[in-house]
Amino acid sequence: MDTTHEVFNQPTPLVDYNLFDTNRPLRDALKFNAPALQTTQLHELGATLGSAGMQAHARLANIHTPELHTHDRFGRRIDEVEFHPSYHALMTAAVGAGLHGTPWTGTSASPHVLRAAGFMLFTELEPSILCPISMTYAVTPALRGNAAVHADWSPKLGSLWYDPTLKLFSDKPGVTMGMGMTEKQGGSDVRANTTQAVRDGGSDAWGDRYAITGHKWFFSAPMCDAFLVLAQAPAGLSCFFLPRVLPDGSRNAIRIQRLKDKLGNKANASSEVEFHGATAWLVGEEGRGIPQILEMGTMTRLDCALGTSGLMRQSLSIALNHATQRMAFGKPLIDQPLMKNVLADLALESEAATALAIRLARAFDHQADEHERLMARLLTPVAKFWICKRGSAFAQEAMECLGGNGYVEEGGEGVMARIYREMPLNSIWEGAGNIMALDLLRGLRKGDAVAALEKELAPARGQHAALDRLADALPARIEAMASEAEARRLAQDVALAVQAALLVQTAPPAVAGAFCASRLGGDWGNAFGTLGAGTDFDSIIQRAQPR
Repeated sequence: MDTTHEVFNQPTPLVDYNLFDTNRPLRDALKFNAPALQTTQLHELGATLGSAGMQAHARLANIHTPELHTHDRFGRRIDEVEFHPSYHALMTAAVGAGLHGTPWTGTSASPHVLRAAGFMLFTELEPSILCPISMTYAVTPALRGNAAVHADWSPKLGSLWYDPTLKLFSDKPGVTMGMGMTEKQGGSDVRANTTQAVRDGGSDAWGDRYAITGHKWFFSAPMCDAFLVLAQAPAGLSCFFLPRVLPDGSRNAIRIQRLKDKLGNKANASSEVEFHGATAWLVGEEGRGIPQILEMGTMTRLDCALGTSGLMRQSLSIALNHATQRMAFGKPLIDQPLMKNVLADLALESEAATALAIRLARAFDHQADEHERLMARLLTPVAKFWICKRGSAFAQEAMECLGGNGYVEEGGEGVMARIYREMPLNSIWEGAGNIMALDLLRGLRKGDAVAALEKELAPARGQHAALDRLADALPARIEAMASEAEARRLAQDVALAVQAALLVQTAPPAVAGAFCASRLGGDWGNAFGTLGAGTDFDSIIQRAQPR
């Protein structure tokens, strides 16, 4: 065969590196929010997740997507989802790292921060398998509403053993749980749910049994061992515990109608289901389903912010890896002034997202402290709204750094394309942008929000004029209780103020100064890569390098 050309000037992939050791912004955020935290586990996890073998599992789990089997070959209803072995390898790693339950079982003084860092690192490898991980993490606070169920299930929920087989929970070393709220007619308006729950006349150690009849339009992770679901009981919308396998060993009447064909999130099985008199047990009080299950939603919203932050970091790392090696017009891309501006701008956004997400995790570690409790209430919708809202634009710009190669799937080898398809999801599920903005308005009525925010920003006062101006203006806006039409703008500005304050305290002056000048001071355009000419591009880029 004639040789037409030689392949050269193609960067080597970013592989076999330690995701934690090379992530300076994350390490600095941990030092600030949990200075006594032992990070040996994160170092080990970072090495594992950056390996070629785990990257191969991530690729295979995404191109060999879950398959629904409603019946076996003899015609019996089974409602099972089949996954590629790489999916199970990833789940084994995530569960083994305790990303699903260690805050409830571990001995760390900062368990939510430790888990948050691990979750963020795993997202860099493969985010979609983390749906059941996130749900299982979030379920424990809500499950306490049924003390008997919690006593029986919580040890299995916190186990480091992953067992995908469908059998009685007591016969398994570990279990996972999912959630079912959304119905086709209501979406985010769960009060419009029509699924019915009626007492079936029986009771046992878990309480009165209910028969659930209805549907769920988005049913997260149907392969889990049990679920929390919302249904209309005689006293109103209520929360129920619904296992796939009943205590007598029989399968519950959960019928998986189909798996969702989604833009991204390919390795995860999202589904539509129907309940045909499925057996369930009440969690909490009848008529109090929304506040009961929102305890779970608060945790999963944290994970949305963490997940997007992790995806930002990975797409930035890929862009930096490419730009460092790729030659254009006689020199590396990373030495081209405009590319420097783009990469530095992305680095600022990524570090700010990491700082805010880890700060929020800290608040969950200190709920006995009034200030931290208030910050958890305020920053959960703020971080979920702003970080996730920024994700898609970030991924698009990072993809563009690779040119056409960034847009190519190539049998799952195109990681940047996978990230781009994944990015919108965290902004949508667990409450889309408008839901988060409205939740912030509700949160501002809880306690003295103004005092809490002023206390949060106080350590950064006097460090940058633009931050001081925003900090001065926010109390009046909060006291005036912004209208619904202004709620997004308020969420944005609270997020930017807190991000800036955190960077002033944790990041080098080049990073903090450029963030404040661009995001708060107006020295910025309407697209990434429009930082002011006086920005210390080289310092910002060097700090963000993955090698």
